Amino acid sequence: MSLVKLTIKGISYSQTQNGAYALILNEVDGERKLPIVIGAFEAQSIAIALEKEIKPPRPLTHDLFKSFADRFDIVVKQVIIHKLVDGVFYSSIICERDKIEEIIDARTSDAIALALRFQAPIFTYKNILDKAGIYLNANPADAENQNSNEDGILSESITVDSKPNRTVDQEDYKKFSLSELHEFLEMAVQEEDYEKAARIRDEISKRES
Repeated sequence: MSLVKLTIKGISYSQTQNGAYALILNEVDGERKLPIVIGAFEAQSIAIALEKEIKPPRPLTHDLFKSFADRFDIVVKQVIIHKLVDGVFYSSIICERDKIEEIIDARTSDAIALALRFQAPIFTYKNILDKAGIYLNANPADAENQNSNEDGILSESITVDSKPNRTVDQEDYKKFSLSELHEFLEMAVQEEDYEKAARIRDEISKRES
């Protein structure tokens, strides 16, 4: 079976599932998207890996795994989403140490969080993309109900943001000064509220661009 390379399109908050997020993977050299339901912790970890300027005060679980692997010369070579059963994706992490390759089973959200930290490519098989890949439109709609603890498949109509981890913020950051926004950003990072930190950074970037 042929492999198809994927990139991360973004992360969107689920309007129907409390605490669940939609991770959107993009087909390289194609137009199909692979949407996967993930939990809040995994969404936060992926968003932090994407937001290079946000550094948590203490390492998250996936950061600890990266440090552990670096210490023992273990490299993540690639991640493969290899199976889809009853709406749940299954993935493998391909690792290498001393030129010996090992395959480790993992949840897709964890595998992708690690792939980002190791700058490893993400793949899926063509038959999985044929089955679960969709063409997303720009109109927001609700996602199907899924268990947020699993990495599940979403229906065709979902909300997709152009950048990762962008959710509706109830606070109007436009009324604050740049210096205040930078203070809010620092506080959000210290409190490990990375979703808020990403939204504040959006507002800062708009003003400084």
